[in-house]
Amino acid sequence: MKRLAGKVSLITGAAQGIGLATALKFAQEGATVIVCDVKQTAVDSAVRQCEALGATALGFVMDVTQREMVDAVVAQVKERFGRIDVLVNNAGITQDARLQKMTPEQFDRVIDVNLRGVFHCAQAVADTMTAQGSGVILNASSVVGIYGNFGQTNYAASKFGVIGFTKTWSRELGPKGVRVNAVAPGFIATPILDTIPAKVIAEMEHRVPLHRLGRPEEIANVYAFLASDEASYINGAVIEVSGGMSV
Repeated sequence: MKRLAGKVSLITGAAQGIGLATALKFAQEGATVIVCDVKQTAVDSAVRQCEALGATALGFVMDVTQREMVDAVVAQVKERFGRIDVLVNNAGITQDARLQKMTPEQFDRVIDVNLRGVFHCAQAVADTMTAQGSGVILNASSVVGIYGNFGQTNYAASKFGVIGFTKTWSRELGPKGVRVNAVAPGFIATPILDTIPAKVIAEMEHRVPLHRLGRPEEIANVYAFLASDEASYINGAVIEVSGGMSV
C-alpha cells in the first residue's frame, strides 16, 4: 500500500528543485498531484513526469501572490476531486542584499511570495480541510528562518514568519483534524544555487558535518512522511533537514 494513496495533494513551486522532487515523490507514493508554478512549460513537464510514475496529475499556472489565482485553482481542484488532503507551501524566492543595500522592492517581493503567498494558499484550503475533518499543511521554512543568514534580511524574516504561521495554525486547525508542520532545509543543491560561486559552495559544504549539500529528494522524503498517516501525531513541528549544520 502506497502511503499517500488517494491523497489529493497541491504543491506550490512544484516545477523545479525541491518542489519538483516533492511532486515526484508524492506521485511514487500514490498521491493525486496538483502541480502549481508560474511557468506553463515547466508545469507541463512536471505533470508529464508525475504521470509517467503512474500518478493522476494536474497542472496549473499559479502565482501565489495573486489571491484570485489561488482561489480559482483550489476551487477547480475541489470541484474535480471533491477534497484536498495535502498542501505543500513550497514556492519561494530569494533577492539577497545586506541591510544597508537592500531595496524596499527586494524586501517586499520576497515577503510577498514567501510569506503572504503561504498565507493565501493555506487560507484558501483551510475551510475545505476543516469541513473534511482531515488535512495536512506543510510549510517550507529554512535553517535561515531559525538562525538568520548574512545578506538575507528579507528571506530570514519570511522564513521566521512561516514558523510563526505553523505554530499558530497547528493550534487553530489541530482540533479540527488538520495537522500543520514546517520543514527547515539547510543547503540543498537546487537551481536557486546556480548563481553562487564554486568557492562559496565549497565553504557551505564544509559547514555541514556530512560535508555535502542536501539533495532535493531528501527534503521530499520528509514532506512525504509528514503528509502520510505515519506522522499522525506530529503537529506544530519544525523539522530541520540540514545534515547537522546547526550542531
